[in-house]
Amino acid sequence: MSLNLIEEKEEVLHKKLEPIKEITPEIKELISEMKETMVENDGVGLAANQVGRDLQLFIIDEELAQESGVPSVYINTEITDESNDDAFLEEGCLSIPGYFKEVKRSKKIRIKGLDENGKKFKMKATGFLARVLQHENDHLNGILIKDK
Repeated sequence: MSLNLIEEKEEVLHKKLEPIKEITPEIKELISEMKETMVENDGVGLAANQVGRDLQLFIIDEELAQESGVPSVYINTEITDESNDDAFLEEGCLSIPGYFKEVKRSKKIRIKGLDENGKKFKMKATGFLARVLQHENDHLNGILIKDK
């Protein structure tokens, strides 16, 4: 079942989200529904608050995750390091339909968090993957591309 996307006026998009304490069957179901919703809306990432949930959770495109050898599900993430080497690229957001903006992001990051099974991970990301992870991680902190 696909979920309804919410748009920028909703308060949950503008606040720091609540950490997930336990990966419950409900969380796994939400992840599955988010994946379906992201694909149906041609997204490369989707955060829980974009479907109205106050949870530190986001997903990225399965193909991008597989190509990069990284998880597709990110829980309670934290970007622990960013390079000073930045790049501008136009970004859009499923919560702001039709809006695009040049956004400056680090070309390389380190990120840590939990995967969908609650297993801890730390990883480096570069290029497009790093950009997607930074965009989605911003959502967990209530930051939209219009705020950049």
